[in-house]
Formats: sequence, C-alpha cells, structure tokens
Amino acid sequence: MRDDQIIVGGESAGGMLTAALCMYEKDRGGVKIACQMPLYPMIDNDDTETSHDNHSLVWNTKRNHVGWTKYLSGISGQEVPCYAAPARRQDYTLPSACTFVNTAEPFYAETLTYIDNLRKAGVEASVDVYPKLFHAFDMLLPFLKVRKHAAAQFEKLFKYAIKRYFAPQEGSAESNVRICDCDRHGQKD
Repeated sequence: MRDDQIIVGGESAGGMLTAALCMYEKDRGGVKIACQMPLYPMIDNDDTETSHDNHSLVWNTKRNHVGWTKYLSGISGQEVPCYAAPARRQDYTLPSACTFVNTAEPFYAETLTYIDNLRKAGVEASVDVYPKLFHAFDMLLPFLKVRKHAAAQFEKLFKYAIKRYFAPQEGSAESNVRICDCDRHGQKD
C-alpha cells in the first residue's frame, strides 16, 4: 500500500461518510487523502429540488427524511456540522473527486452541487450522470447494459485516479513503508 495514494469511496450514506472523512482529515491536519469517490452521496439533510418530492423506488423523500432524522438524532438547523451533512461545508478545498449519479434519485441535485463547489474551489472533480435511473440501480440491476457501462466508466476513473492523484503524508517517505513477507503467525515465508 502506498501511503501517498489513499483513495476513499462509498455509496449513498457511504458517499456521505467519504466526503465527511475528507473534510475531517483536512481540518485536523490528519491523513492526506489523494482522491475521493463518493457515489451518489447522501450529503444534504435539507431538501433539494430533487429530494423534496421524489417518489423513486429504492430511496425517496419519505425514506430520506426518516434516514436523516435517525442519523442526526435530534441535531437540526445550524447545529448540523459538515461532518454529519457535508453539504454544510463552506471550504471545498478538498481532495479531487470522481462520482456518478442518476437523474431520478433524490441525491441528483446535491451531488451536482457538491461537484460544482469542489470545482469552484479549484479542485479537479468529475461526475457522470445517468438519466432516468433510480438510486443504487448499479447494485440492484447488475444485468442492465447501462449498469455495466457505469461500472466500466467508474473503473476507468479509478485507474485514472491511481495514475494522477497523490497526497504525501507529512513526515513520511516511501522508504518507511514495510511490506511484510511473513505468514499470519509471524513466520517468514
């Protein structure tokens, strides 16, 4: 593992945690993350133009409201930190980002806004948009041609990220990385 090439990613609420982790580590001066890959991330606890009246199959307005209420557990309004709802963030100088989102899902608008805010901050960020598809279609309908295309495109983005994005850790050098050639009991192979 290269400590100068940490890439984090997740889907839906995992996409939210991806963005939040990037924010948290940047703010505390912790682990340097080279790239983030939050797929159709759930990042705005406030309704957006695509989440306020969404009746999609898998995730919709009703489920979104229940999810955020349970997740935030009594925190509301101005009290919600960006680490809980990344859309609250003001400073978007974060790691580069690659994502995709679907037009029929609640997180469409907030994903585009997130990518736009990263770009406005001078961060390289890309988003692929898949029309008329619902949240998590890529996991639920693996046989669809468009799902296979989305997976192939995302794999290309991941390979691009591996070649392009690096974030050296402070006080670290590649020579400090030790690859263990021991078996699970500590014995040399």
